[in-house]
Amino acid sequence: MHCALVTEPGDPERPNEDWASVAVPASGQGGSLVVLDGVTPPAGDVGCVHGVPWFTARLGGALIELSGSRRDIPLTEVLALSIRRTADAHRDTCDLSHVRTPQATAVVARWDEEWVEHLVLSDSTLLLESPDGAVRAVLDDRLDRIPREILRSLSATDALRNQEGGFFTAAADPEVAGRAVTGRTPRAEVRAVAALTDGASRWTDLFEEGDWADLMGLLGKEGPHGLIERVRALERADAARGGALRWKTHDDATAVYARLRGA
Repeated sequence: MHCALVTEPGDPERPNEDWASVAVPASGQGGSLVVLDGVTPPAGDVGCVHGVPWFTARLGGALIELSGSRRDIPLTEVLALSIRRTADAHRDTCDLSHVRTPQATAVVARWDEEWVEHLVLSDSTLLLESPDGAVRAVLDDRLDRIPREILRSLSATDALRNQEGGFFTAAADPEVAGRAVTGRTPRAEVRAVAALTDGASRWTDLFEEGDWADLMGLLGKEGPHGLIERVRALERADAARGGALRWKTHDDATAVYARLRGA
């Protein structure tokens, strides 16, 4: 099995709020990957003394450990336990009821000799490539269904955050795990897996340089580093034209690519 991972901050002067890891047992009989995209809060009080990078590191660490060590439980329970563990680490010092308490999108994939399981929460992306080269994108599109004019309002966005009719992120409530997009695919039907934060998936879903199959092909040829370099070039070109396509020039960008053993 071949794995490659790259994460790059959108601004070198600010901490990277993405988090990613891959775990492969010594036996080589399976593995798991986790990608988180921390939600950057607006300036002002968010009820937490730690910050988003602390949160994503805690949540990500719990997810990668539990997805590997507790293969007997579904990924929704892995996420719920990880959220609870992270919340317990700062509930005595922070207001976890604050609507903008540290939170993140989540992608988790886990595979063995029989199945590839997946979980996606919020607007990060999981790609599954079949042996014939077809690519299926697993998306949680609830945020995309909300009109952009609403998302431009902080108060309106807060009213929809982790609410019915809105969108869901991994924050402090373990029950949100039940809102994730989940499923499993026979291992024989998956040749490669990729997980992307929205800073990396821009190549397809913002700049429209190619479809998901094209992006997966790019990862296979140039790796995550090549993808992110291409995204940065597109962002710079867009900025030179006035920046009409995105609200900030660069975002934290993370890509994980795993070509599964025997594929």
